[in-house]
Amino acid sequence: MKDYYDILGVAKTANEEDIKKAYRKLAHKYHPDKSGGDEAKFKEINEAYQVLSDKAKRAQYDRFGSAGPAGAQGGPWGGFGGGFNGANVNWEGMGFDPSQFGDMGDIGDIFESIFEGMGGRPRRKTYSKGSDLEMHEQITLEEAFRGVKKTVRFRTLVQCAKCGGKGAEPGSALEQCSTCGGQGEIREQRHTFFGNVSQVKTCVKCHGMGEIPKKPCTACKGAGRVEAERSVAIELLPGIDDNQIIKVAGMGEAGERGTASGDLYVRVRVKPHPVFARHGADLVVSHELDLVDLLLGKKIEVPSISAVAGGTSAGMVSAEIPPHFNLKDMLRIPREGMPRFGSSGRGDLLVNFIIKAPKRPGSKAQKLLEELERER
Repeated sequence: MKDYYDILGVAKTANEEDIKKAYRKLAHKYHPDKSGGDEAKFKEINEAYQVLSDKAKRAQYDRFGSAGPAGAQGGPWGGFGGGFNGANVNWEGMGFDPSQFGDMGDIGDIFESIFEGMGGRPRRKTYSKGSDLEMHEQITLEEAFRGVKKTVRFRTLVQCAKCGGKGAEPGSALEQCSTCGGQGEIREQRHTFFGNVSQVKTCVKCHGMGEIPKKPCTACKGAGRVEAERSVAIELLPGIDDNQIIKVAGMGEAGERGTASGDLYVRVRVKPHPVFARHGADLVVSHELDLVDLLLGKKIEVPSISAVAGGTSAGMVSAEIPPHFNLKDMLRIPREGMPRFGSSGRGDLLVNFIIKAPKRPGSKAQKLLEELERER
């Protein structure tokens, strides 16, 4: 029976901190990647620490001289047997600092590949679907107001028309990949600080399919896809906003060997307008205000997006400035803005007033202004 206390060089009365310190010191000394390291000793140290650092296992070990399945099967590193789950190892709780042992790669990646193929049937990998694509489409404010249909054209990988995406010449069959034996995966031995471990990787010859064409398609060279121009018709609904993204499913890059295509994302950019400034569904228009018209209570007239979008340059909308209105504020004209995207409502038109000093009044106008001042 192994004496775990003796392996770590601690007394049976040692506390958790003493055990952790002893483990760190010995693990650093005997690590197999270090000069003078000892792989067998390193595994033995880890086995001892796994038992003595766990209260339940330590109590069982002190009582029966065994820590159960973990100890019986050679501890956590003994061929990765028993109930060991590498993905659940708590390195910090073990007091283990991998940085002490130099560059050992990404431990998370190591475990992901190690345990992916363990404990069950080999999992065949397949070609990944095609990549997603993003395109920009610029439209005018008028088009955003009334909605518009556009055709987006771009070059990308599309399914090979000759072989239908299979990668083989028409009439030619597929055969089992000789490299992976039809599994789509191969196992590689990789040396880590745990020792030599088996790692599952996608077969580089068949790219995970398990089969290769007996006679590759001459048009796509067996890839099942070729570069070509793709045209996609999209409909932009009224009220679409600047920088809004429209998803067109399955219209991105074609997948390899007939697998699913990626998606197309169209980012809409609305050009700045010379008359209107947009704030969501609201529009802002500037208007130079005549003080005489204001005093006479005349209505103002400002451009209408409805008329502009309809092609009528003379289209205007009128509004009345209410008494005691603060001209520093913007006058709101309801439901004269942009359509609200996806609904039947509309935003408002906000009028920003620009006030200029009038020309010097004549004698007649001067007398009228003086009379007006006396009436205040």
